[in-house]
Amino acid sequence: MPPFPPCCGLIIVASRQPVPLQGIWVDVQVKGFVADVSATLKYKNKEEKAVESVFVFPMDEDSAIYNFEATIEGKKIVADLQEKEQAHKTYDEAISQGKQAFLLEEDESSADIFSCRVGNLPPGQEAEVNLKYVRELSVGADGAVRFVLPAVLNPRYTPKDHNVSITATRPQVPISGIPYSLNAQFQSAYGIAKIESNCNITPLEYTDNDKTSGKVSLVEGHKFERDVELLAYYTDVNKPSVTVEAGLGATDTAQESRPTPSVAQQLWALVQRKFRSNFNLKKIPGSIMAESVAMLNFYPSFPAGQEQSNCGEFIFLVDRSGSMEWSMNSGPNAPRRIHSARETLVLLLKSLPLGCYFNIYGFGSRFEAFFSESVEYTQQSMEEAVKKVNKMDADFGGTEILQPLKKIYQTAGRAEHPRQLFVFTDGEVENTKQVINEVRKNLKKHRCFTFGIGEGASTSLIKGMARAGSGTFEFITGKDRMQPKVLRALKCSLQPPVKDISLTWTLPSSVEAVVLSKVPTAIFHGQRSIVYAQLKGKVENEADGEVCLQYKFKDEIIKNDLRFPLKVQNAERPTIHRLAAKTLISVLEHRTESPSKNVKKKILETSLQSGVVSSLTAYVAVNKDTKTRVKVPPVRRDVPDPAYRMVGSAFHGGHRRMAWSARKAKPQVDLPLYSSLEISKMGSCSFERPHFDSYDDIIYKADVEPPPLVRLITVQNADGSWYLTPKISAVLGISEADIKTENPDQNVEVSVWVTVLAVIWLHTTCVDQREEWELLEGKAISWVKAKAGSSLREFVRAGNEQLKSSVDPKVFGL
Repeated sequence: MPPFPPCCGLIIVASRQPVPLQGIWVDVQVKGFVADVSATLKYKNKEEKAVESVFVFPMDEDSAIYNFEATIEGKKIVADLQEKEQAHKTYDEAISQGKQAFLLEEDESSADIFSCRVGNLPPGQEAEVNLKYVRELSVGADGAVRFVLPAVLNPRYTPKDHNVSITATRPQVPISGIPYSLNAQFQSAYGIAKIESNCNITPLEYTDNDKTSGKVSLVEGHKFERDVELLAYYTDVNKPSVTVEAGLGATDTAQESRPTPSVAQQLWALVQRKFRSNFNLKKIPGSIMAESVAMLNFYPSFPAGQEQSNCGEFIFLVDRSGSMEWSMNSGPNAPRRIHSARETLVLLLKSLPLGCYFNIYGFGSRFEAFFSESVEYTQQSMEEAVKKVNKMDADFGGTEILQPLKKIYQTAGRAEHPRQLFVFTDGEVENTKQVINEVRKNLKKHRCFTFGIGEGASTSLIKGMARAGSGTFEFITGKDRMQPKVLRALKCSLQPPVKDISLTWTLPSSVEAVVLSKVPTAIFHGQRSIVYAQLKGKVENEADGEVCLQYKFKDEIIKNDLRFPLKVQNAERPTIHRLAAKTLISVLEHRTESPSKNVKKKILETSLQSGVVSSLTAYVAVNKDTKTRVKVPPVRRDVPDPAYRMVGSAFHGGHRRMAWSARKAKPQVDLPLYSSLEISKMGSCSFERPHFDSYDDIIYKADVEPPPLVRLITVQNADGSWYLTPKISAVLGISEADIKTENPDQNVEVSVWVTVLAVIWLHTTCVDQREEWELLEGKAISWVKAKAGSSLREFVRAGNEQLKSSVDPKVFGL
């Protein structure tokens, strides 16, 4: 195949023709912890024949798509939400009749993949498609409210005996100068301190005097090659709250007292009337859009000073597929995914409590365990595991996670040691729903904590496994460090389970609360819990309601109360209703592997009432007034995925796979789209790509000497102590001879003195990484207090003097 023509932008590999996608414009409105997004994609057919363009794109699993429309030939066409089979029929009939048509649907394999089809686009014609969606925003440990606009869609590995994933047949080519703009507005009643991003953005511009609202934009020239992440820091983020949104079934009196509806409200009313007309739905009391809906944000509290459990069976399931060989981000000297995973596993092994049990599994096309069964955590077993971790590499082929999961669940657990499963993966699997169902079936046997590594990790897989296993999930993208996020999860796993969780409502007799989402099955310290409830009935006056989240922690019953007004004004956009509908749909879809007819009926009814896409529905739009009818079948054109990591990208699906050799050899890469000569000639195209001198630069450049903290952690013992060795001496910056000489109590073994110095060094040098060493420190201090006796205060004083620091003796319990 000859080299690509210069300055083409997005390219169809098969025909070397430009794809129709011409630009992307995104508008984001964030109110508190909810984002309402409008995304517009512009197409233009530059070919000589009519085309059908298919664009596959990622979407966070929790996103609720509620509107889809197209503009063509100057006419705006609002799509109908139909049962999926009917939507396909409507689309196919329109295409066969030569009409322009559009179809938007969720992929059958995973709820975080969508496809948009633009059919019968004549030569030279432009079309715009616009989709709107809402989603909840997570809050990080640093208090950042995190919004992510996904851009990267990695090919999903297809296990044997499965249909090839739609993502695996996508062309992956370099991105060019596609216009891409994003404008974001933020509102928070408690004030906005700052907004940060992994991309270049304009400075935060406040739009009011009290700094409760502001806006930012991507700077001109952003490339559609990576996820866009915006972090908003509010003044008071961890405050429990209730948001009540009025339903569409308000009384005539209430409607008369309201101001004239906005254009958005009028459009929503028109859409609702259209839904009811098309599907014979009525705005009857009890329907999800007719009644008020409450969004409850709990921040459960726990008694101070509660000790963590030393029991548990900790199983670490680590992705060793070829795609784990790639870098964590596109920056220079970025660590490889497998490198970060190894470093994190060592930190986890050092942080486990004495007396627990553990095992480590690696998986790819095959899987293997370090031990035939979980072993007791001792100095010997820890050292053996660390040696094996340091030899782990991304050399196991594909990403087949189901079989190792089954093996783990088939292995008997230990009655006094609850099983805690930690899963590390870049999430590129095709059989997502099967994997989640397997976790759900074994819920009573364990808790599951998941980590999505790198951009493009499947949100359906990572979130689905954690929710099915009553655990937590984290995504490690951009320049995020994996270690602090994983250690937060380990602290959660060490927390004794919360029991007897319930919600109690105090409402007027005319109002009834119906919980639409699941009552939390697991509650962790510092983790937000969200509950949606429908408030049925009529509020006669300015009454208040109250809800209590109650649970039992150890032997103590804890109550979290929230009070809220029941009488509220209609919102300009029924955002909370849509999120509640999405949550209810997800609960119903994930209830069992094969939903019953009644469950499917409820899913369909909820989807059509709310306008939120489900696995059983799809949006379809037909231009019935098409001016230029297409007389021959259109040529299908796949819009290629952006690929900033084109060399080494993990083509896992079907016939497109990557074969990685062992660690000591250079990887043998099968790139069916390009020859090496073609790749070298791509410099003439108008796209940016990372510069690498060789494969060694791509794969091994990050393997440099680890930082001092990692070196300190590596030589810590299982009981929390440190021996006097050249390595610990180098980290502390004190010679071994001086350490021995300065020991304030020569009658106490020198390792006590070394351990005190190590703890002081942590507090002095790595205070900003406290989350990573807090558990290590706890073990070290417990060991020191047991060994130092009455000399502990003198050890601390001498240690501060030696390291020229001023660590408070209270750190050591003095």
